[in-house]
Amino acid sequence: MLGVSKTASDDEIKRAYKKMAIKYHPDRNPGDKEAEEKFKEAAEAYDVLRDPQKRQRYDQFGPDAFGPGAGGFGGQGMSMDDIFSMFGDIFGGGGFGGGFTDFGGFGGRGGQRRKPVYKGQDLRMRIELDLNDIVNGVTKKFNVRTDITCPHCNGSGSEDGQESTCGTCNGQGVVYKTRQTMLGIMQTQTVCDTCHGEGTVIKNKCKHCNGEGIVKGEKQVEVELPAGLVEGYAYNFQGKGGAGRRNGVNGDLQILVHEKPHPELVRDGVDLVYNLLLTIPQAVLGTSLEVPTHDGKAKITIPAGTQPGTVLRLKNKGIPDINGYGHQRGDEIINISIYMPETLSKDERKAIEGFAESENFKPSASIKEKIFSFFRAYIKK
Repeated sequence: MLGVSKTASDDEIKRAYKKMAIKYHPDRNPGDKEAEEKFKEAAEAYDVLRDPQKRQRYDQFGPDAFGPGAGGFGGQGMSMDDIFSMFGDIFGGGGFGGGFTDFGGFGGRGGQRRKPVYKGQDLRMRIELDLNDIVNGVTKKFNVRTDITCPHCNGSGSEDGQESTCGTCNGQGVVYKTRQTMLGIMQTQTVCDTCHGEGTVIKNKCKHCNGEGIVKGEKQVEVELPAGLVEGYAYNFQGKGGAGRRNGVNGDLQILVHEKPHPELVRDGVDLVYNLLLTIPQAVLGTSLEVPTHDGKAKITIPAGTQPGTVLRLKNKGIPDINGYGHQRGDEIINISIYMPETLSKDERKAIEGFAESENFKPSASIKEKIFSFFRAYIKK
């Protein structure tokens, strides 16, 4: 969107955004919807890249970093008011020429008053995901109790939709105070206490929400979680939280991921590990058998003379790498263990004793080194 590389510096990102903001600003492109969308997209991109934590998440998770359907950013939570508020950082709070002034202050574009936009309550939830959810991604629906738009006044806060100009600030949303100091007369500007910066007051407040435009209620939330999430990860969905006052923007919903243990498979990063316990005859003679995977069973062949600690791999039977945007996935690793009988009958003991002096039942130096190498690798890990 900004035309910068992944390694761009903060100054490069700022210059790129400034160039696009000037080019596509609504005042220079009146009535041009395409230019307005590009103006918003550039602001959303800059909002992510100027924040080190957001930028790191986008570098790591790509377009799904801030919730599916958010265009990679969550621009549905940004109003024009939010966008203009960033201009103080870019243009020093005094505009950038060409008639564009008073960005992010109490005034608006062209000196016109902009009403404040209220953001709703942020929510936080913990969701338990099983292995199937983590491997394939999942859509979850649930009901949450939070602030919702008042159904009686449709969020306006007014019984009849009528507003009047605030008498305290004369519609400016701010009041000015002057005082004499040793440096001369000083004037200060503060938000109007009567209208709270809106410039208007409601004549007849809604009896259900007392003029707030929101009431406590329950709403259904649907979220799409990508494949490859990990335990403890916090996934943010902008606009899925509580409703904002007076038809403001919704708050955000943060999902905390808890991974439910699988009864047979253990997760190791993007790999899944299964410990296969063989009997002595199976290990000595070799066999074919089935092992569990995340999506059913897989048949494998055990060669004759398989040693404990041997590792077999089922390629691409692991978990998608969320850093690879779903194009890479791990393996299922099968670790071989061999069961030794805890008790023997007389005949069984006699049969085993008959093999005690057989050279085939004594490990060679190469086998000892092979098994020890498995042990050494495990300890280092």
